Amino acid sequence: MTGNATHETPGLSGTPLRVGLVGYGLAGSVFHAPLIAATDGLVLDTVVTSDEERRAQARAEFPGVRFAASPQELWERADELDLVVIASPNKTHVPIATAALEAGLPVVVDKPIAGTAAEARALAALAEERGLLLSVFQNRRWDNDFRTLVRLLADGELGDVQRFESRFERWRPQPKGGWRESGDPQEIGGLLYDLGSHVVDQALTLFGPAALVYAECDVRRPGAAADDDTFVAITHVNGVRSHLYVSATAAQRGPRFRVLGRTAGYVKYGLDPQEAELRAGVRPAADRPWGEEPEELWGRIGSGESPLTGGGIPVRTLPGDYPAYYAAVADALRGKGENPVNALQAAAALDVLEAARRSAREGVTVKLSDTADPDSGSADTSADTKEQPV
Repeated sequence: MTGNATHETPGLSGTPLRVGLVGYGLAGSVFHAPLIAATDGLVLDTVVTSDEERRAQARAEFPGVRFAASPQELWERADELDLVVIASPNKTHVPIATAALEAGLPVVVDKPIAGTAAEARALAALAEERGLLLSVFQNRRWDNDFRTLVRLLADGELGDVQRFESRFERWRPQPKGGWRESGDPQEIGGLLYDLGSHVVDQALTLFGPAALVYAECDVRRPGAAADDDTFVAITHVNGVRSHLYVSATAAQRGPRFRVLGRTAGYVKYGLDPQEAELRAGVRPAADRPWGEEPEELWGRIGSGESPLTGGGIPVRTLPGDYPAYYAAVADALRGKGENPVNALQAAAALDVLEAARRSAREGVTVKLSDTADPDSGSADTSADTKEQPV
């Protein structure tokens, strides 16, 4: 029943599903709260934060929202909620998700769901035991460029893919501080687990389980304590090679995607616009376009020529669609659809992240199970290592 169990709530009879949101920092205020509020059949009921400024911010955008000072207050009135969304710092994800499931509440957890694949699988087992939905917010499966690439691959526009290059690069020469850039392993900070969670998830979603992982994790900026310039290479079981770059030190950005197939390649520059729109206070609405980008940012498909010199054919970028994630969660809670991102898929990505961390630390290529099932999330990172990159 993992990912498909229903929670006996008023929402099943047509009334909105009531959501408790834990955390109102960047993730909670910019991503989760606006997307929850924009989803038919969901209502933002309670925000957990003790910060008065954040409460005022939430109250201004969502009049009538209730507040709690701690997650414990949610468990004490679990019968008043239908879903808990965890958008608090990474190190709190596992204990809060565990407590929510034990309180009988379905859960959405921001990525990464946990610091280790074993913890993710333990949460998945608990959700299975309780018959509750446990979903992971991997919103970048609904990025405009990723949706476009999925369509191109489904239509066979590139032929068999040989190499997938993905970059999520920023130019932030000065560290901002905070737990995301902390060197304390307990914080689960650094780009490998932050942006790396996205690019690895996308690669596994597109090309299936990993067989080999090689990585380089560097701390480039003066005063930085966690990796801020990281490269991960995956050899997938099917032979596709993914080269993934995440960086806060990119003075010049490379293409977001460069995908090379036997018959053609696809190159796309620029980031999906949805995060910038949400940060600017723009909200999804039925009466206006969402996630659209101008034609000059469309990627190009072709062979033999550089897109920078006009080579290839422009391909319209499909609109980004973050709202689709919570719409799918609402359907899953009502028994009308599948869990959009289950915890075992997240565990498979964590297998790769853990292997990458080991690879970077020891200077080796890490072999994962070559029979890993992408839906089971099973992998073996204790296998032999090799001394060359994949």
